[in-house]
Parts: sequence; structure tokens; C-alpha cells
Amino acid sequence: MINADRRPRDIIVVGGSAGSVVPIMSLLESLPSDLPAALAVVLHRHPFHETQLPQVLGRRCPLTVIEPMDGDTVQRGVVYVAPRDHHMLFADGTVRLDRGPKQHRTRPAIDPLFMSASAAYGPRVLGVLFSGLGSDGVSGFLTIKAAGGLTLVQSPRDAQFPTMPLRALREDDVDGALDAAELGDAVAVLAAGGVFTDAARPAPA
Repeated sequence: MINADRRPRDIIVVGGSAGSVVPIMSLLESLPSDLPAALAVVLHRHPFHETQLPQVLGRRCPLTVIEPMDGDTVQRGVVYVAPRDHHMLFADGTVRLDRGPKQHRTRPAIDPLFMSASAAYGPRVLGVLFSGLGSDGVSGFLTIKAAGGLTLVQSPRDAQFPTMPLRALREDDVDGALDAAELGDAVAVLAAGGVFTDAARPAPA
């Protein structure tokens, strides 16, 4: 049973690296248009090569998908995608972008988003970690859990590159490991303060 206290988790932070674009697209496409949450997505990106990532992720997503400007207000129903060569963070109800040192040899990195979200929103945060290599996101997961938030990973058996999910499962008390097709259901239920009790069938809120 995930979210037994029925607390709305209305700040959703998502991280992924190699092999994560397609499952993250699947997650976003499955969300309801009235999702009562803001989402932020960090994907490891080339610092110079333009990939039109927001357009790719938002192609069939019912929510607004944007690359934010520094200082944009965090709003429900919006998916914020970290721009190239910038870390993306939350602070004082806004999205902040910075070009601080690379973490895990990349910028944007997942940990800065996860850590800043937990500092700004505490138990309202739900972290989701997808396919990838290395350990980016694991330290961020620990801070989310320490602040009372929830964490989910893409099931290693479902991930093209399972290293990141496996590291999180080994080093943190992750709340659930779900296939990509199930994560959208879980996010929608948890955002609204529902209890997710089964990997295939979410309980009503």
C-alpha cells in the first residue's frame, strides 16, 4: 500500500537517462488532463545538440509541456522540462535554472531537482526514477524520503538500462517498483491523495 496517509503528492519530479525517453512519454500520455499537480522532468541531455525534447515529450501529453524560464511560477497542470546545460530547481514557488557545476558528469542532473523539491515542498513530493546508467537521482531520493515524500522507480525488469533504478532500490527505501505502463496510474492516484495498492489496479482516492 502506497500513501496510506492519503496525502496529496502534487509536486511530481521525474528523472531519467539512457532508455528513458519512451517510458517517460508513456507516463505523460497516460496522465489525466485535470491532474492536480505540477511535474518537472530532468533527462540527461547533450549540452549543445538540440533535440526538441519538450515537443517530443508533449506530443500526446494532455498537459502543457514547456522548457521554463528562470523564475517561472510553479503551476499545476504544467510539465517543466529541464533545458540543455542547466540544472533545474524549485525555490519559493518558482522554477530556478542555473549553470552550476555538473553533477554525475552532467548538466542538467536529476539530484539537484529532487533535492530542491524536497526542501521546498517536503511531503508533497513524489519522485519517479526511470531507466539510466550511473547513480543520479539516488541521493535525491534519500532527501525526498527524509522529508516525508514518496519515491517510485521503473521496474528494473522493464528498464532498458536498469542501473539507476537498481541503485535506488539498493540504497533507499523506495515505495514501489512499477512497469512504465503502471507508473501513470500510480502518479495520477497519488497526486490526488489516493492510495495505490496494486501494481495493476490502483485503489480509488
